[in-house]
Amino acid sequence: MRVLVTGAAGFLGSHLCDRFLADGHRVVGMDNFLTGSPENIAHLMGNPHFEFLEHNISTYSYVAGPLDGVLHFASPASPVDYLEMPIQTLKVGSLGTHNALGIAKAKGARFLLASTSEVYGDPLVHPQPESYWGNVNPIGPRGVYDEAKRFAEAITMAYHRFHGVDTRIVRIFNTYGPRMRPNDGRVVSNFIVQALRGQPLTVYGDGSQTRSFCYVQDEVEGIYRLFHQGDNLPTNIGNPGEFTVQQLADLVLELTGSSSPIDRRPLPEDDPKVRQPDLTKARAQLGWEPRVPLREGLGHTIAYFREVLAKQPAEARTL
Repeated sequence: MRVLVTGAAGFLGSHLCDRFLADGHRVVGMDNFLTGSPENIAHLMGNPHFEFLEHNISTYSYVAGPLDGVLHFASPASPVDYLEMPIQTLKVGSLGTHNALGIAKAKGARFLLASTSEVYGDPLVHPQPESYWGNVNPIGPRGVYDEAKRFAEAITMAYHRFHGVDTRIVRIFNTYGPRMRPNDGRVVSNFIVQALRGQPLTVYGDGSQTRSFCYVQDEVEGIYRLFHQGDNLPTNIGNPGEFTVQQLADLVLELTGSSSPIDRRPLPEDDPKVRQPDLTKARAQLGWEPRVPLREGLGHTIAYFREVLAKQPAEARTL
């Protein structure tokens, strides 16, 4: 197969490129490096099965040659990013998804949308099955991301129903692992970097809000299977193991050996109180289940961040 991955230099996109290449497929990666990093795909440069296009999918887009798949992973994906870049986030969820779907339609390719558990908002149903419509504030600060993804799901389904495009929608729950950015604002990277730098760990609220953390290799395997054997309706891919934010902080402190204190701050507006995927569909249709325990995955991720921080100039380590 020959597939296009938008957001190829991002955290998940780069791992997805690796997964397709590992099975002998050809990959065209596309990214404009808004939040992606050239370092995430540096190891792929020179691979005869990998091509790269530096391009913004939210603008007119063209890819030469045949394609069997289009996987749309381009988007800011952390609160820090989409609060700083609200317009770009809305554009890539709307215009970018439209353009990516247009490429898939023109090429007769299968399309996979990277959606998110954020479409469930601050959920009133727990755990969250795909049938749950969500509890989202469309005009709150997080609405730029939540509604961009909800629109992306709607236009993906419209292309499936009206144009007959073979589509997939993955709702991604909290994912962590190597190639996350140190300053991306996600809770796992925040805690690890703060602990390794000896800085206070920032916990919002009382830390009782829950999240479910999936190691990146597990997440990518689920997405890969969904692309090949899923259906056109949304599918949750994540880890059902639920932890409070405080439990995560305690575990990071233990694994890093850090004595950093906890810095408690007010809970951000519309911050979800709970988050846990119902994996009934993924288990039945894909035969998939996450395998890496949180303690093991954090160990790999901490080792990665130790290397990243060691390469930074001394003045940057104290910021």
